[in-house]
Amino acid sequence: MKIHEYQAKELLSGYGVAVPKGYLANSAKEASEACELCGGVCVIKAQVHCGGRGKAGGVKKVQSREEAEEVAKKMLGMTLVTKQTGPEGKKVHKLYVTEALDIQKEFYLSITADASSASLMIIASGAGGTEIEEISSEHPELIAKEQVSIVTGIKQYEAREIARKIGIPKENLKEFSSMLQGMYKLYVEKDCSLIEINPLALTGDGHLTALDAKITFDDNSLPRHPEISLLRDELEEDPKEVRAAKYDLNYVALDGNIGCMVNGAGLAMATMDIIKKFGGSPANFLDVGGSATEEKVTMAFEILLSDPNVKTIMVNIFGGIMKCDIIASGIVAAAKAIGIRVPVVVRLEGTNVELGKQILRDSGLDLISAADMADAAHKCVELLKNR
Repeated sequence: MKIHEYQAKELLSGYGVAVPKGYLANSAKEASEACELCGGVCVIKAQVHCGGRGKAGGVKKVQSREEAEEVAKKMLGMTLVTKQTGPEGKKVHKLYVTEALDIQKEFYLSITADASSASLMIIASGAGGTEIEEISSEHPELIAKEQVSIVTGIKQYEAREIARKIGIPKENLKEFSSMLQGMYKLYVEKDCSLIEINPLALTGDGHLTALDAKITFDDNSLPRHPEISLLRDELEEDPKEVRAAKYDLNYVALDGNIGCMVNGAGLAMATMDIIKKFGGSPANFLDVGGSATEEKVTMAFEILLSDPNVKTIMVNIFGGIMKCDIIASGIVAAAKAIGIRVPVVVRLEGTNVELGKQILRDSGLDLISAADMADAAHKCVELLKNR
C-alpha cells in the first residue's frame, strides 16, 4: 500500500527524522493560508502516488500568498502525467505546502527488503534528486548499498560507512546515523516494504532534512496495523484494484487485452509469460487464491469485464485446494449474472477436473476448452487476430 508524501513525512517525523514544516491543502484558499504559515515563500506539491512530479508541473515554488492561491487553483484538478503514471496520468485532489529551504546538497537514501539475503538493504547516493533513476542506470558506481540484519539492526559502523560512501560531512554523521536508525525502526515496526527519502537535503544552516519522502507497506501486514490502513487513499488506486481487494482477490491492472484469471501467484506469472510468448498482451494479474468461492469467481469475472480493453479471457486453473468444479460453477454463475461478452478460453487441471468440465459442458455456454497452458494462450492470441 502506498501513501502520500505528507503522510510519509508525518510518520518519519514521529521516528525522529527531520522534515520541513508543511501543511495539507484541499483548496486554493487553504494553500494561501499555508503559504503565510510558511513565511510567505513556499513550495506547493501535488499529492499523487507517483514520482516525477516536478518535471510534470506538480511542484512549484511561490513567493507570496497571492501566487500560492493562483498556482493552487491551476494545480488542483489537473491531470499529472509522468513516466510512472502512463499517458492516462493522475488527477490532483490535494496539495502539500512546505517551507522553502536553502538547499546546499542533495542525497538519496532508502531502505528496502533484500530477498536474496533475507535481510534489509540500505541504498544511498551522493547524487540525489530528480535524476536518481538515470544515475542508477548510467552511473551505478555512484550508488552505495549495504545489507543490514533484520535481527540486529543497523550498527553504528554501518551507518558511518554509508555516510562515507555518499559524502555526508563529518559534522553531520551523528545526525545521519540517528536518521537512519529512525528509518529502520519505522520500517520494522510498521511492516514497510520501502522507505525512500529523495532528496535528503543538506540545508544552508548545516542540517539534514527529508525534502521528499515515499513509504509503501506490505499489504499482508495491514490487519496488524489498522492505523496504517486508515492512510489509504482509494482515489489514487485503480477502481478495479480497490474492488478486488474488498473480495480478497489479488488483482493488478496492466495495459494488455487478454484478461487472466488464475489460481496461485506463480501460475499467474507463468500465464502472463506464456501469453507474451505467443505474441499476446495480458490485461491484468489476477490470482483468485486457493480458497475462492463461487461468489469470488463471479466477482473476478465482473472485474475483468469492467476493463474495456479486455477482448478475450484466459482462465487457467490448476486444482488443488481450489477445486475445478468451484471455478466452473463460478464461470456459469458469472455468465448468468452479468453476461460474458468476450470469448473465454478455459484450461482446467487437477482436483475435480472432470466434474468441472462437465459443469461447463452442461451450462450451454460458448466456452473454448484448452488442453494445457500453451494451448490456452495460443487460442487467446488467435482469437484476437481473427476479431
